[in-house]
Amino acid sequence: MSPPVENHKSEKSRLTLLLGSYTMLGPFSISTYMPFFPALMVSLGATQAQLQQTLSIYMAAFGFMMLLHGPLSDAFGRRTVVLVGLSVYLAASIAGALSTSLALLMLFRTLQGLSVGAGSVVGRAVIRDRLEGAEAQRLLSQVTMIFGLAPAIAPVFGGWLQKWFSWPSVFIFLALFSFVQLVASFAYLPETLPPDKRTSMRPAELVRSYKSVLGSKPFWLLSLALSGNFAGFFLYVSSAPWFIIDYLSLDQDQFGWLFIPAMSGVIFGSYLSGRLAKRLPRRATVRCGYAIMFSAIALNLAYNGFFPPDIPWAVLPVAMYTTGMSLAMPSITLLTLDMFPGLRGMAASMQGFIQTMVMTFTSAVLAPLLGASGIHLAFGLFSLALAGYLSWFIYARHFLTAPKEQEDTIQPRSPKRRRQE
Repeated sequence: MSPPVENHKSEKSRLTLLLGSYTMLGPFSISTYMPFFPALMVSLGATQAQLQQTLSIYMAAFGFMMLLHGPLSDAFGRRTVVLVGLSVYLAASIAGALSTSLALLMLFRTLQGLSVGAGSVVGRAVIRDRLEGAEAQRLLSQVTMIFGLAPAIAPVFGGWLQKWFSWPSVFIFLALFSFVQLVASFAYLPETLPPDKRTSMRPAELVRSYKSVLGSKPFWLLSLALSGNFAGFFLYVSSAPWFIIDYLSLDQDQFGWLFIPAMSGVIFGSYLSGRLAKRLPRRATVRCGYAIMFSAIALNLAYNGFFPPDIPWAVLPVAMYTTGMSLAMPSITLLTLDMFPGLRGMAASMQGFIQTMVMTFTSAVLAPLLGASGIHLAFGLFSLALAGYLSWFIYARHFLTAPKEQEDTIQPRSPKRRRQE
């Protein structure tokens, strides 16, 4: 193998690991923190409800900045936004470890929320800036595989820290993790958006850009397809305490019965997406993903309708569902980013914001209503996945019209072109 090829593979591997690590920071910031609630209640004299507010304010800050990370990267460059975001997160984590009151803890959790999404949002734009077609799909699939590890291992890390150390250790861990990311980003993260392709942050230009993205029907359809697919799985994540303890009659330390199979499905589906990137056009890949998802839904409905809850049968359909979900996810994401070549950062931001809002609704409204019943959860999964599929179906029927061999670089039809047809 020639040195240039070796160097290219090494560079691509580093970029995959780096972008994948960005997606892990968010789950780590929540799942490693929650086991320390009892210790924080004693140390800071806080109630359970007050500590829950530290999660709520973190999520609110995360959702708000989801709107801005992408536009900022379109204006100032991808690398700059990621480095600033990681620096703020690192400082907030160190300060969080030194918090002496609930008010200070809430302040530093807010700063963590404002900065934690920079890498994961901008990373999607970096992939599409740097690669096209099947190569972009393969890299995004590999990044999704790494993301799939985070929800499974984050609670384990949190449990270890809680067992052996006091509560500041979780912030020290997050600081060390973000510090390693920051150093690696300085060394290996390329700037993929040259100055001549950057946009303006002037209010008028920003409003015009938001209108361009949010006024696009294809963008909304793809974003809702992605959000509906993921919300079906997130319904089970949000309902985990009821599903595991009340429905399956398992103990608090047996949450792995849900998360490990589900995350294995995420990893396997992402692997399949990468392997199929050069073999199938995106339309076919998404169809395969939905075929697997709805097969899983049918099994889930049948099992919960006719059989008593038992392990592992109650969770295997969820693992099958996440396989199909992750198979379709990279293709849908890249189709969205391809719609706005000059505003990829903003498109990634808005797509992430819509997904976050749907997840918030799922967690706050649907999970408490459906979580204690297996058949109710099964119908909830079906409803959310159906909403995602209908959004995809309308998009594919009315906007995805390029020949199959050209679908890797497809562009949706413009309203003007549709009128001419």
